[in-house]
Amino acid sequence: MGRAARAAARVQAPAYTRAMSASGYTALFVLALVASFATRLWLASRQVRHVARHRDAVPPAFAGSVTPEAHRKAADYTLAQVRFGVLATALATAVLMGWTLLGGLDALNALVRDLVQPRLGDMAYQLALLGAFAFIGGVVELPLAWYQTFRIEQRFGFNRMTLSLWLADLVKGTLLGLAIGAPLAALVLAIMAASGGLWWLWAWGAWVVFNLVLLVLYPTVIAPLFNKFEPLADAALATRVAALMQRCGFAAKGLFVMDGSRRSAHANAYFTGLGAAKRVVFFDTLLARLTPGEVEAVLAHELGHFKHRHVGKRMAGIFGASLAALALLGWLAGQASFFAGLGVAPNLAAPNDALALLLFALALPPFGFFVTPLAAQLSRRHEFQADAYACAQADGRDLARALLKLHEDNASTLTPDPLYVRFYYSHPPASERLAALPAPA
Repeated sequence: MGRAARAAARVQAPAYTRAMSASGYTALFVLALVASFATRLWLASRQVRHVARHRDAVPPAFAGSVTPEAHRKAADYTLAQVRFGVLATALATAVLMGWTLLGGLDALNALVRDLVQPRLGDMAYQLALLGAFAFIGGVVELPLAWYQTFRIEQRFGFNRMTLSLWLADLVKGTLLGLAIGAPLAALVLAIMAASGGLWWLWAWGAWVVFNLVLLVLYPTVIAPLFNKFEPLADAALATRVAALMQRCGFAAKGLFVMDGSRRSAHANAYFTGLGAAKRVVFFDTLLARLTPGEVEAVLAHELGHFKHRHVGKRMAGIFGASLAALALLGWLAGQASFFAGLGVAPNLAAPNDALALLLFALALPPFGFFVTPLAAQLSRRHEFQADAYACAQADGRDLARALLKLHEDNASTLTPDPLYVRFYYSHPPASERLAALPAPA
């Protein structure tokens, strides 16, 4: 029996139950981890083989609109991304094993607890544990983020960030995460300590309120920390967009252009905010690439998501899933065998709330991975509905032309593996999406 299991066996507090043995939790976790890792590798290998096999031949449906050079670039970019994803998955799996069954979290907890708890108390110890874990995780992921930006994106001509801008974003993101995350973590920990067996219900309510407030604050407080937003200066386009929004019964606080070209050549448009704080945001790269009619069609697609209440449905789904997850955590946190089975000795003279949060956050992804295709399927269905709405409110041929340009500009492969699509893609592949639209002139 390991150190964590021996320590857990000594926990006699009546708050703990033993619904499953420590070895049972270990076996269940290892099974999910191995199955998710193997599935990811299998899907990645299918995608690599399929894209490489079709690299040199533009699909007949796109022969007149996509050049062989653009098609090969999209294939090479996809292959580079998938292979990088395999490396990142292998590293993440190794790190997860290190944190759990190999004792990393147990060692970190003992170190932080012994250093902080006797001097500063329980809350400071728990916040320090969460902070130390987040810091180490960020350091481990930093080389991957650098490579993604300055090797893959740079090689294919998408990166426009300088190293100084990348570092500035890193510092601002870290400080912002600390400013937002620390108070939220302190609130959740206080709720866990004071609310008894139903703490998870109160914590969920606080989390929902926090997210809704964040949606209101994001457009005017958070996003401007990273990008510049200027009112849409093209009067003719602004008039056209305003007319579209009036036809669709949609109100927004303003039309803005974001300096996305400072960081990337990728193009996009989106809505942000909640209620009266909603904004329409265009990347400057999008406006530089599309005609006014194509911009209108892309915006009509986004309005289709609101018309069909996709945003509200997705938020409700996220909130429902988070409630179920917190309820499960509320049950698991009272079982010593849950801690021991994942390589951690529960504290005997300090609260285990932060430890339970971290352990649950580590253990959940291998299980949640298998819900991915269900969420992806629902998202693809929403995209088709939004496309149909755009065709009713704008010119479907403009939408088709815009999608072709965006697929080419973003180097999206035209020949993905069908099973890979069904498992991962939140948007339908170009061949399926364009087949449902009027043919571009």
